[in-house]
Amino acid sequence: MSAPYEIRAVEHLDGHRLRLTFADGLVGDIDFADRFTGPVGPVFEPLREVSYFAQVSVDEELGTVVWPNGADLAPDVLHAQAMSLT
Repeated sequence: MSAPYEIRAVEHLDGHRLRLTFADGLVGDIDFADRFTGPVGPVFEPLREVSYFAQVSVDEELGTVVWPNGADLAPDVLHAQAMSLT
């Protein structure tokens, strides 16, 4: 059984915005631009480039979004952020 906050689908909208679909049916558009304005650490540095950020996918085993270099984001935090936008 999956947790309600697990991500089932992701769509890159534009810039650093993603549309996330969660296991509980919640769909949220989240803008991540602010996350890449200050120091981010080496694994997130490539995500500053929109073309790289757009290479996002869902790792079904982890239930979250990932990038080719192994960067990922906590799905429970993303779910809470999406809930706050509704």
